[in-house]
Amino acid sequence: MDLGALVGGGVALLVGLLSWTQSRSTNRRSDFTAITEQLRKDLVDERTQRKLLTSYVIEIWRWAKRVGPDTPAGPAPEPPADLDLTPWRP
Repeated sequence: MDLGALVGGGVALLVGLLSWTQSRSTNRRSDFTAITEQLRKDLVDERTQRKLLTSYVIEIWRWAKRVGPDTPAGPAPEPPADLDLTPWRP
């Protein structure tokens, strides 16, 4: 066998292996970036919903303090339009 062909093949194999590992690490980085962006978006949405839910619960609490046991209740306050109550609705 020709020594030059073996060296060339070894170098080509080494370059291919290095480029493959580099592309894998780049893919991992982009996957990590996509995952963290999605988690940040979910966290912002969750915080918004918690604020809305807390304000709604406080509003119901104020309504309950205003309406005593011997007074006609009247309708409870409606939830904010952007409050997502789908997990609690059938």
